[in-house]
Amino acid sequence: DVQLVESGGGSVQAGGSLRLSCVVSEYSFRDSIMAWFRQAPGKKREGVAMIDADEYQSYPDSVQGRFTISRDNDRNILYLQMDTLKPEDTATYYCAAGRGRYGALLESWYQYWGLGTQVTVSS
Repeated sequence: DVQLVESGGGSVQAGGSLRLSCVVSEYSFRDSIMAWFRQAPGKKREGVAMIDADEYQSYPDSVQGRFTISRDNDRNILYLQMDTLKPEDTATYYCAAGRGRYGALLESWYQYWGLGTQVTVSS
């Protein structure tokens, strides 16, 4: 079975940084689109970063310039570097994998999900 395991969440003050990691097993990682999503209490899940098999990246305006997604295809690890964090970034962050090489930052493109890691940003 495909497994995605996130780590690196925690509590940080506004302006700080965190790096999330997602280890992916039993999967053709290097040939697949990968993404990070987040969900805050009472809100819909939203995409925050996508990287396709050619390492093209996409971000929404809310995190553009602050978040950076990257991938290590030799170790099957997906990363999310989050800088200049804001209280509104507080959420559970999920790693997601899609079957295709290309796609979009929409939930429907991703078939496999991790259980999430909590990020809390205090003001």
